[in-house]
Amino acid sequence: MFYRYEIKNNGKEDALYLYLTMTYEFSKDLDSDDEKSTILEKTKEFINNNSINYNGSKVYLVVDGIIIKTFDINKEYIVKDVSKGNKYLNDNFIINIRYSKDKYESMTLKNYLLGIIATNKIKDLELTTLKSLCVLYRTYAYKEMKKNNYIDSSNPYQIYKPISYYKMFWLENYQDNFNTIEKAIDDTDGEFVTYNNEYIYPFIHICNNGYTSKNKDYEYLDKVSSLWDYASPYYLEIKDYNYKELEKIFNENETTIKKINITKIGESNQIEEIKIGHKTYSGEHFRALLNLKSSDVTLIINPTFLRCITKGWGNQYGLSQFGANEIAKNGGNYLSIIKYYFKDVSIKKYK
Repeated sequence: MFYRYEIKNNGKEDALYLYLTMTYEFSKDLDSDDEKSTILEKTKEFINNNSINYNGSKVYLVVDGIIIKTFDINKEYIVKDVSKGNKYLNDNFIINIRYSKDKYESMTLKNYLLGIIATNKIKDLELTTLKSLCVLYRTYAYKEMKKNNYIDSSNPYQIYKPISYYKMFWLENYQDNFNTIEKAIDDTDGEFVTYNNEYIYPFIHICNNGYTSKNKDYEYLDKVSSLWDYASPYYLEIKDYNYKELEKIFNENETTIKKINITKIGESNQIEEIKIGHKTYSGEHFRALLNLKSSDVTLIINPTFLRCITKGWGNQYGLSQFGANEIAKNGGNYLSIIKYYFKDVSIKKYK
């Protein structure tokens, strides 16, 4: 399609000029309804295959000396190839799942991802969003197998169940769901995410309070606007607890519990520390004890019960499934979704 390229500087930044012949195939691409994604995909492929590096985002398509099209291609669309052979690919990489101290199961990376995506995704996700999840969960598989040579079936980042478990829940939609998840896995085969050349953790939540949270322990987790989440059906939850319940949970009397004191609030309005009696709890510990959906909690102390109003669902770190899906619906690329929610990461591919 493209027979040569040239990089020119316009005084402010580099621009990439791609030269091509107006073939029948390309003329069909220009006239197609999906013109933008078709041209973008072919441009990305050409850039990757030729290891083109330039400090800009402008791309010009040139036919016989005439510029026929221009668009921006952000660096987020570029995947760096890592030559490691094919042992890291979906059908070759072997995962060891640990269910208990003495119980393990081995499977291919593809079968692992089928189960992980089915178990941890919310319903009605776009294919693009599923691809984002695949890349992140594949990254975790590489990370844990390198570190431990196994992955716990239940851990802070994901829960594993085989996809066959969902035959009874998806019923007549099982095969369609299976095929869609499988396509997302196949289309992203070998792709993973790094920060400073280290695999990242797959911080994923269902929705947040409009912003993701920053975490000083992980530089790639920053506060990012995710205002789409305001419209999520998972956004708000109200739970009431009588003081008898709370006395058992916190081992404190009713009078002490009514003096509950939030001592530290995070940048995204989540509780970071809360004091009940002489004990101080982290926001995540408090959330876990009360089985709340998030640590952005408004507490209302009533005479006979404590009301907890939460916003969002999850720890608010990293990728919001609902927010990512809204980006996908509006034409976002799965690579750009990852780069939006994770700061300064690189997306690479084993080949």
